[in-house]
Amino acid sequence: MVDKALPAGVRYLPRFLDAQAQRDLVALIRDICRDAPLFTPVMPRTGKPFSVRMTNCGPLGWVSDRDGYRYQALHPQTGRPWPPIPAPLLDLWSGLADFPAPPEACLINWYGEGARMGLHKDSDEAEFAAPVLSVSLGDDARFRIGGVERKGPTLPLRLMSGDVLLMGNESRLAFHGIDRLYPGTSTLLDHGGRINLTLRRVNPA
Repeated sequence: MVDKALPAGVRYLPRFLDAQAQRDLVALIRDICRDAPLFTPVMPRTGKPFSVRMTNCGPLGWVSDRDGYRYQALHPQTGRPWPPIPAPLLDLWSGLADFPAPPEACLINWYGEGARMGLHKDSDEAEFAAPVLSVSLGDDARFRIGGVERKGPTLPLRLMSGDVLLMGNESRLAFHGIDRLYPGTSTLLDHGGRINLTLRRVNPA
């Protein structure tokens, strides 16, 4: 029923990951964050900090600073390469993305209480034939997705821990964002909050 209301090209898989798979992923993410610590990105030009903290894994990582948005091979603070993408996430991509090449970046966003992500489109990649695959872990969040024009109508969708969402085809460049978090709706993370994992193919296959 939900799929019929979503924009064309969006595939929503509620509670796709069971409780054990979610716990296993959180343990892997903790290991990644020890090697590639969370950092607070800032907006280009203004230097205004994001309300989310982030890190990456994979050959490339997405960063934002005063110089702009981009992908790069090294953590902006440690100067070290990003850790590899864990096998369970590569398997998830292989099973759901319907794309002949693996993801090159997994953006890890951590949302604390009050954090949000304004409407934006994922357009810093050179490969738009591959979908964007998103995994939600932890507290519920209100996700909003629209069309390819910023001022078009949007649809809210409450994402819960274990949900998987793919944006491909017509929705690959759709505007989307996170309006709000619902604190206390999950016990997955020791101190609450939400982790969002976004798998992306950056370069042409």
